[in-house]
Amino acid sequence: MRVRELAVSDAFEFTPDQHKDERGLFLEWFVGDRFRKETGHTFDLAQANCSVSLEGVVRGIHFADVPPGQAKFVTCVSGAVLDVVVDLRVGSPRFGARDEVRLDDDDRRSLYVAEGLGHAFMALSDRATVMYLCSEQYDPTREHTVHALDPEIGISWPGHLSPLLSPRDAEAPSLRDARSGGILPTFDACRRLYG
Repeated sequence: MRVRELAVSDAFEFTPDQHKDERGLFLEWFVGDRFRKETGHTFDLAQANCSVSLEGVVRGIHFADVPPGQAKFVTCVSGAVLDVVVDLRVGSPRFGARDEVRLDDDDRRSLYVAEGLGHAFMALSDRATVMYLCSEQYDPTREHTVHALDPEIGISWPGHLSPLLSPRDAEAPSLRDARSGGILPTFDACRRLYG
C-alpha cells in the first residue's frame, strides 16, 4: 500500500496493492496499525455508510462540529467519483485550500479526511457507489455543510457535467458566510483532538 499526505494537512490518499488472478482480485482496504503508523491519527470505527449516486450528483461539502468531529475513510467500490477535501479549520495555514482525488474501481484508492476537514464528491460515472467508514455516528445537530460550488473555494468540478445537489447542500452557506457565522471548526481544536 502506498500512502501520501495531500497538500491539505491531515488528509491522506491510500493506494492499495491489488492481488489479481483468474478469479478476480483481493486487496486490503483498511489496516488499522498501518493507518496509525502512516497518518499519526487514531481511527475508531463508529459507523459505515454507503452512497449510490447518479452521474453529476454532488454530495457535500460536509463537516461536523469539533469536538467530537467526524473523520472519514472513503473509497469508491463501483464507478468513479471526484473526491474533494477542503481545509475548513479556521486558523489553519492552509485554510480554504482543497485537494481533489479521483476514486474509482480501477485504482481503488481511498481517502482519509480528518476531523474538521470538509468532504465532498461528484459522481463521474452513470452510477457510483461510495463506501465510507466514520469515526463518529451521524448526528444532525452537529453536522454542517458549505456550498460545493462556492467560487472562493474553486473546486474544479468537471465542466461537462451539470452538478446536482440536494436541497440542503444547494442552500448551504459560502465559506465566507460559514466562517462569519461561527460554524467552522478551529485549527487549534482539531490539533488537540488529533493528539
